[in-house]
Amino acid sequence: MYNVYVGSTNIVKVNAVKKVLPEYNIVAKVVNSGVSLQPLSDEETIAGAKTRAENLPLDGLRIGLEAGVNITGNTMFLVNWGVLIDQNNNYYFAGGTRIPLPEFIKDKILNDKLELAEVMDEYFKTSDIKHKKDTIGFFTNNLVKRIDIFMHIVKLLYGQYKKKGS
Repeated sequence: MYNVYVGSTNIVKVNAVKKVLPEYNIVAKVVNSGVSLQPLSDEETIAGAKTRAENLPLDGLRIGLEAGVNITGNTMFLVNWGVLIDQNNNYYFAGGTRIPLPEFIKDKILNDKLELAEVMDEYFKTSDIKHKKDTIGFFTNNLVKRIDIFMHIVKLLYGQYKKKGS
């Protein structure tokens, strides 16, 4: 069976890849993203996903997934990006969610230098929101879950990869 490496042991990211690519052997690896704990732009979030993928073993597909925020105008948006690198070292990029975050979250992230998950845990009186519940669920009345976003990105990545091979 062919390996697909995921540059994270975050259960949501790993399960997203497993659900989209059940025919593969999914191997989760702890790798450094090379970016801040809270990426503050599309560029930084993409760089984190790319670095995660680049730091995985070469004997299979390599997938890096990263969540971050991006400010457009005066609005801070939740964003997600992914990078897939194939066995021929071709890179595939895909982005997902764009949902505005409340002003108090923007202030906490920018002024107090907190991660989105920390702000959400504090505000909603939860713990470890990035592994249990999720931010997108809170802001979409649970119609969209974090796993949905990462599954969408993995589908976009894998679809590009398959198209190139056809």
